[in-house]
Amino acid sequence: MSLHLWLGFLAATLVVALLPGPGAVLSMSVGMRHGYWHALKGIAGLQTALLMQLALVAMGLGALLAASEAAFMAVKLAGAGYLVWLGVRKWNSRVEEGDPALEPDVPEGFYRQGILVNLGNPKAIIFIAALVPQFINPAEPQLPQFLIIAGTTCTVDTMVMSCYALLASRLRRVTATSRAALLQNRIFGGLFISAGLFLAGSSRH
Repeated sequence: MSLHLWLGFLAATLVVALLPGPGAVLSMSVGMRHGYWHALKGIAGLQTALLMQLALVAMGLGALLAASEAAFMAVKLAGAGYLVWLGVRKWNSRVEEGDPALEPDVPEGFYRQGILVNLGNPKAIIFIAALVPQFINPAEPQLPQFLIIAGTTCTVDTMVMSCYALLASRLRRVTATSRAALLQNRIFGGLFISAGLFLAGSSRH
């Protein structure tokens, strides 16, 4: 992969990563509620899923999702259902007076949440399947190019999600009351539910 081609991919990846989505909502929610270091667990899950999506595209399964309405619908509805479930769970999280950090979310589960949030979006796989080939030189070995693309994508996304989480974690003191924590649960719960409903109503195109 030439430097010119890589810079083009870097710019495209940065623009995509900066667009708010379920991954950004998860990063900010965990960062604000549990702090930056716990948010990194969720971000690691997001990157694990991203690597899995890139592997699926490399194996040609991205094209299958683009061509098969049934496969696309199955993944889409599963992902949308999970986002709505996360939202309802967040919305209904109880906060006890004097212990605003107490809620049903467990830090050990954030990595798994990150994986499921990203894997549940079939449009992401289709988008990757459409974007990545534009930056692959068929005259050169493809494996090194896919490794460069995977490393670039995960590095950029990790940096952007970390910024979201770090900025959100700075607001922990502002939300250090039971009323503020409850409001935060309602806001992020509503965002997860909205993201799930948006995904459920989306099409492949």
